[in-house]
Amino acid sequence: MAGMAAASGFFSVASTITDKTTGKHGGAPVSVDTRGFRTNSVSSRGLVKTSAQAPSKINGTRVGVMEGLKTDDEFTSSHHPRTFINQLPDWSMLLAAITTIFLAAEKQWMMLDWKPKRPDMLTHPFGLGSILQNGMVFRQNFSIRSYEIGADRTASVETLMNHLQETALNHVKNAGLLGDGFGSTPEMCKKNLIWVVTKMQVMVDRYPTWGDVVQVDTWVAPSGKNGMRRDWLLRDYNTGEILTRASSCWVMMNKKTRKLSKLPDEVRAEIGNYFVDTPPIVDEDSRRLPKLTDSNADYIRTGLTPRWSDLDINQHVNNVKYVGWILESAPLPVVESHELASMTLEYRRECMRDSVLDSLTSVIGNGLGDLATFGQVECQHLLRLKDGAEIVKGRTEWRPKRAYGIGSFGQLPAEST
Repeated sequence: MAGMAAASGFFSVASTITDKTTGKHGGAPVSVDTRGFRTNSVSSRGLVKTSAQAPSKINGTRVGVMEGLKTDDEFTSSHHPRTFINQLPDWSMLLAAITTIFLAAEKQWMMLDWKPKRPDMLTHPFGLGSILQNGMVFRQNFSIRSYEIGADRTASVETLMNHLQETALNHVKNAGLLGDGFGSTPEMCKKNLIWVVTKMQVMVDRYPTWGDVVQVDTWVAPSGKNGMRRDWLLRDYNTGEILTRASSCWVMMNKKTRKLSKLPDEVRAEIGNYFVDTPPIVDEDSRRLPKLTDSNADYIRTGLTPRWSDLDINQHVNNVKYVGWILESAPLPVVESHELASMTLEYRRECMRDSVLDSLTSVIGNGLGDLATFGQVECQHLLRLKDGAEIVKGRTEWRPKRAYGIGSFGQLPAEST
């Protein structure tokens, strides 16, 4: 019955026409086709519009309208009246675009509007360090990257010394004293002066591992009449544990003549306000380093040459590179079983791009036989030019390696059988 009702609603005209042949209602007459059009066998002028014969909707559902044809009701009642509002673009898309712009602007504003929690600390919003104690101390944090650890799964000593150098330069920069040189002040640049290190002492209590965050503090103090001392203190950012202490002495050299220079009064006036009157963080090692030659050296590595990437903007080899060259001649059994605990370096002259160097090492005591009996090993080092001129003299102390719990690399699980 429901099907008959739907059919009768769809073919409303056909249901009221009597079959002239049978005289019964219901079947499709010859004069009306199954699409609901009344046909005239004599002329096509008898075509009736669909809107006059079949409703366009039944119970809210559109029926009985051929694809491609529209009824008069659709032109008049199916569309809303054309107004100013419904001619505007999609408001949801416009609102989404505005929201995105506001969120991006808010994020930038939060970064620029950062304020320190403590009034005595001025922190760079992009992580370049902070000035503490009225500008006397500079602090910067570093995350130990995967490419900064060595075969023993800890940060190398070169990595730590690079952090020392970076904080020293950023201290000068944040204090507003950075001129056009590598750590040089404006007055130093006028007089073609640069800083060169003469002595470096480093004591490592524990090496950080991959993913650790280290906090580096640095400050400066006077050293004699014409020198400056810079100290560093490295801590574990999360625990506050002291990892490394370092102290260094610096003097001035003329960039053109490559000769040492006195500290001018103009430069002293620039940096004097930042000097801290404190003793060195590392007790000075005043022991005399003996002369090391081919005859008394246990290990010699020859033919070391600097690469272009080893030079700094002062056109000489960076002092951190010397550490790697010194360790090139360190005995392999010591390097494999021990870690560097302390290091004292005395810089004698600079190394240029075309220099060729030799690295010499001597184990103090009874040689490597002490490894099985004693935990500590002491070595002497010399880095020299081919003509015998000394570049760096040094002393290193080594202790047995400790276990660092950061997991095991390169080990595959056993294959099940």
